[in-house]
Amino acid sequence: MSRIIATANQKGGVGKTTTVINLSASLAELGKKVLMIDMDPQGNASSGLGLEKTGLTKTAYQLMIGECALEECLHPCAMKGVTVLPSTVHLAGAEVELLGTAESQFILKKKIEPVRGQYDYILIDCPPSLNILTINAMSAADSVLVPIQCEYYALEGLSQLLYTVGLVQKSLNPSLILEGVVFTMYDARTNLSMQVVENVKANLKQKIFRTIIPRNVRLAEAPSHGLPINLYDSRSAGAESYRKLAKELIAAQEK
Repeated sequence: MSRIIATANQKGGVGKTTTVINLSASLAELGKKVLMIDMDPQGNASSGLGLEKTGLTKTAYQLMIGECALEECLHPCAMKGVTVLPSTVHLAGAEVELLGTAESQFILKKKIEPVRGQYDYILIDCPPSLNILTINAMSAADSVLVPIQCEYYALEGLSQLLYTVGLVQKSLNPSLILEGVVFTMYDARTNLSMQVVENVKANLKQKIFRTIIPRNVRLAEAPSHGLPINLYDSRSAGAESYRKLAKELIAAQEK
């Protein structure tokens, strides 16, 4: 049974897109068939997997406004086993164009349903804000994965997101669950990172992944080369961490 996971955080710069790129690639490396859907108009998940955004004419934007079918918008990428529904800056216009459209919150869900059986995992990269694109992703998803940076305001941003997830559960997608929280940009040299992890664990009554993603130079460099970390530097600490996260995610699904 395939699983649709929306990766979301209303705060920017928390490693959300990095997690989508590298978790997708790590799942594929483990033999899973993955569809990565880029719902962020910045399109960083698309370029991070090697797609040239300037040459794309059929993307998430055309899909959302009904100009093309899902199959027409899908592209292979640098990582074998990962298919990409890319995004460009034009997707930002979809929010305005979809205003007043009947059942605009469920467009993505309707587009995904006919093909979800073809994939083991469908990972959606949400924009760092609560808008119609994020709501579409959560309405289509089985669960929400929340990357949070090991910084002082982590818990504050997390509580806002959990409130949003609760609203979607009540009105749009009652079966939506929290997949879990994953810590990113962890710096073992600082007391702050350790304090943030302990603080969230003490205050959050939700699943927290055991795998913690470290702050890693090679992980930061990889997107500029259009490669996931397991292709850019397979032996780096970042690559090993995302492999562990992928295995932990798979193990949780198989229980």
